[in-house]
Amino acid sequence: MDFVKEARFERLGVFTYSPEEDTAAFKIEDDIPEEIKQARKEQLMDMQQSISEEINKKRIGDTCKVIIDRKEDIYFVGRTEYDSPEVDNEVLVCGEQSELEIGTFYDILITKADSFDIYGKVMDS
Repeated sequence: MDFVKEARFERLGVFTYSPEEDTAAFKIEDDIPEEIKQARKEQLMDMQQSISEEINKKRIGDTCKVIIDRKEDIYFVGRTEYDSPEVDNEVLVCGEQSELEIGTFYDILITKADSFDIYGKVMDS
């Protein structure tokens, strides 16, 4: 927890321990109950959620290159050139503003942010 608080990762995935064959740790007794593992994971992700929100909010006013992956309800959903699909932040662009092409990159002005998503609008060419 202290390390994550100090490092302030932009993105962080957390997994509980699970034994993997052919690893040194496979032979070590796993004496931590699953409930404790899950509680620790949730505590760490709660901290990361706050860190991610702070980092994302600092991006408001920035412009980033976004590829549009899909349309969902009123939003076109994409990701920056630095984000992996289905894992990292998503960029939501209101579909009422303009019609965007899926698979196309756009320059997006970030107008709003929360813990794991950023919102924006297409920059005029």
